[in-house]
Amino acid sequence: MLELNKSGTDDRPGPGRLPAQDPGPDAAPATRPAGDAPSAAEAAGRVPLRPYLVVGAILCALYFLYSYFQYARFGSPSWDLGIFEQEVRAYAGFDAPVVDIKGPGYLILGDHFSPIVALLAPLYWLWPSAESLLFAQAALFALGAVIVGRTTQQLLGGRSGLCVTVAYGLSWGIQEAVKADFHEIAFAVPLLALVCRALLQERYTAALLWSLPLVLVKEDLGATVAVVGFLLFVYGRRLQGALLAAFGVAAFVVTLTVLIPAASSAGTYDYWQKIDKNGEQDVSMLDSVLGVLNSSVKIEMLVFLLGITAFMALRSPLTLLIVPTLGWRLLSQDSNHWGMVWHYSAILMPVLFLALADGVRRGRHSHRPWLASYAKVAVPVAAAVAVAMTQHLPLRDLLRPETYRTDDARSQAARAALDAIPAGARVETDITLMAHLTSDRTVYWIGGAPGTAPDIVAINLDFGWSRPIQDPVAYAQQLHPEASYRLKHRGGSFVVMERTSPEPAKIPGVRED
Repeated sequence: MLELNKSGTDDRPGPGRLPAQDPGPDAAPATRPAGDAPSAAEAAGRVPLRPYLVVGAILCALYFLYSYFQYARFGSPSWDLGIFEQEVRAYAGFDAPVVDIKGPGYLILGDHFSPIVALLAPLYWLWPSAESLLFAQAALFALGAVIVGRTTQQLLGGRSGLCVTVAYGLSWGIQEAVKADFHEIAFAVPLLALVCRALLQERYTAALLWSLPLVLVKEDLGATVAVVGFLLFVYGRRLQGALLAAFGVAAFVVTLTVLIPAASSAGTYDYWQKIDKNGEQDVSMLDSVLGVLNSSVKIEMLVFLLGITAFMALRSPLTLLIVPTLGWRLLSQDSNHWGMVWHYSAILMPVLFLALADGVRRGRHSHRPWLASYAKVAVPVAAAVAVAMTQHLPLRDLLRPETYRTDDARSQAARAALDAIPAGARVETDITLMAHLTSDRTVYWIGGAPGTAPDIVAINLDFGWSRPIQDPVAYAQQLHPEASYRLKHRGGSFVVMERTSPEPAKIPGVRED
């Protein structure tokens, strides 16, 4: 169970000592009682950084390798990579973050509040491609592994740090996020790792400061910041904790009710509908709450979230930090939020694995013999679980030769279609080509830009349309009856049509490239 205070004699150990360790403020290394662990500062000084940087570099390479070849094979699973590239491209050009994929002139801060993405602009100046975002995400995930692993080593000693680094690096939450292409939550992963590290080392001011940027990552993380404040309050930093909790709640409320609606053309936060609507059917909040565990998919997700830590995360109060994210996901009526796919669980991984380390440390001092014994093997068990699960997860594809083949007929046909689309053109397309076009074209989602008369309509006939497209030119003119189109290029399943007339009308808010 969660233990907010393990120490039986001192509820508020002094700064610089790990929780539940109290050798005394004047204890020197030569006189420390046998069995007591060193202080956090001493432990940090003795744990080398280089091995973790090496493992982090390997993980970064694996993540980027997977992402790069998925991109090179035109295998993006959603439109998100294109959306984020349009956003970063706008920031890099010192423009408002308009994302035309979501609609002509659409201000993305009216969808999700993630201004921290602007930090990628300098990288985009050097590498103006969607690949730069994939690399940034791989680096941020790997940085989280370095923080998690080294902190574990400082807490537990032995080879536990490298074991947890591997377990975290191969965890299903991180692997599925890599497969899902870039998302803004990549920034939250190392930030949450730093927050948890600071809490475990009782560096409470650092925990407060590292948690503040989370409100700029995504609108729901204000609630997570509030939980950090709650933990600070429980750990005895009552003023800091109360202020941080109030800040987190205020940021959450203001972002959802003021900032996002102000940037949205609809004047509201659209994702409320994920909770109060199931398709066209209204769902009451009571029904949403009663239905949080109404699916085997939800239960499976919860079991595997705790199972990857050998269930030792339950011993740590850090686990409370996953409650806000899990809360909205379980309340949601969208089944994409429930399971083990997509990127939604990535931000839970650093919290859970540092909770594992904390739970093992607490378990070693337990008066229950079975728990103390289990705590000794929990870390290798978690590492074994992560390695075993990888055979069913995305990174397993790196062992398959076909992963590295980008000269297959489909990829060649896709590249030929790209060559037929001039730089600077307005293009309406589907997911397949989208992220390959956003660096130097204005890109719209197919069917999402009525009245724009784009220069090019490019489609993949095998994209998975609800009804097969028999006549692509007629389909383009159906989308844009104000214009005329002709076939410019066709190869494999890819068709490129160009506008013949008239010139497109200027749409308010749409960039002119």
